[in-house]
Amino acid sequence: MIDRPALRLGVLTAAALFGLAVSVAPGLAAGGIEPESSPPAPKSESSTPKKDKSTGTKRKDQRSEQEFLDGYHAARALVLDGHYDEAIAAFRALGKDDHPDVANYIGYAERKLGHYQASKVWYERALAANPNHVRTWEYYGMWHVEQGNMLKAQDFLERIKLICGNTTCQEYRELKGAMEGTVSY
Repeated sequence: MIDRPALRLGVLTAAALFGLAVSVAPGLAAGGIEPESSPPAPKSESSTPKKDKSTGTKRKDQRSEQEFLDGYHAARALVLDGHYDEAIAAFRALGKDDHPDVANYIGYAERKLGHYQASKVWYERALAANPNHVRTWEYYGMWHVEQGNMLKAQDFLERIKLICGNTTCQEYRELKGAMEGTVSY
């Protein structure tokens, strides 16, 4: 019988070590280094969180947040290096499938693997978690470009413009370039 927590820890450790060993250059898939939004706060059993007496901070929440960020960075490094299957496993091991950045990157990796239906499900999951997640609108727009649905991609481009408040944000420029064939992604 497989010990699930041990397996999860093993996947995260492997992803983290691999991420440290690989030098990653920024690219179109990069987005920001940090997730756009914080992961949902862990649910506590009592209404008043227990604080660390010496610092007054919520120690467990900080550790949980740091574990998420470390795992996120390791999984993101796998995506940037083109190790899409491993990246999907690393993102899933985070246990935060409904976090918009996690769902978006899983969708991106699935799209790069040519798994368009799975990719669509993950993009929609990211947008359900955060309807203004601009990077998902960009990547899902590229999904539509790849499907030949330029009208839908144009709708997504307009949504990005509304979220950014202009046409100069990176996500707008990249999707527009993909639609025009001037940007490879």
